[in-house]
Amino acid sequence: MALSSPFLISAVNATCSVPHFHFHFHAQPLSLSSSHFPINIRPSTHHHVHVSHNHKWRAKVSFFTSFLKKGKDAKIIKEEMLEAIAPLDRGADATPQDQQTIDQIARELEAVTPIKEPLKTNLLDGKWELIYTTSQSILQTKRPKLLRSVANYQAINVDTLRAQNMESWPFFNQVTADLTPLNPRKVAVKFDTFKIGGIIPIKAPGRARGELEITYLDEELRVSRGDKGNLFILKMVDPSYRVPE
Repeated sequence: MALSSPFLISAVNATCSVPHFHFHFHAQPLSLSSSHFPINIRPSTHHHVHVSHNHKWRAKVSFFTSFLKKGKDAKIIKEEMLEAIAPLDRGADATPQDQQTIDQIARELEAVTPIKEPLKTNLLDGKWELIYTTSQSILQTKRPKLLRSVANYQAINVDTLRAQNMESWPFFNQVTADLTPLNPRKVAVKFDTFKIGGIIPIKAPGRARGELEITYLDEELRVSRGDKGNLFILKMVDPSYRVPE
């Protein structure tokens, strides 16, 4: 199979995912009309008093809204995210509005990540399943649906700085990569060997590389953003899996 196959394109873009492949409230101001003014008080004076109360009311609303946002924990945000992506076939059926909504939820989740330095933990280790991405090449949306991979996985081992991307039926293609930490949450990715059908090895070209930032991580879920602007969301399926050396 030629190196220009759709799998290679997917794998190159998947560098955006290798440590990866990888949810407002408007208050209307109070209106001031002539009916608010008592007969024995001059409008100008009373208007000044209402503006002052309106200002205090706005301040209270702003504080209350801020309090609500801060009170939203990761569990609730994850539930919103999973509910939003469930009908989207990993992102293949997502509209631009769907993508915008999920990106906003992801940003809320990223703001409450419990792990600030993911490359210094072992929570990355194991096999992850891709449940949503904006990468059209990984989703293979230009292929007929019957020729798209049913599932995509990524494995990472932090101790050896190795990663592996895997497609399921119908092609079972794979690719392994070396990771180079750029900071405690971001890595450079350099793919080394493709395996067509999971069997036939082909050396990866030098251009098969990229960067990936892990923006949210816990025991169950990982969110990453690639250097091409793609979003990746994965769930842990096998923490004991090891990437081949």
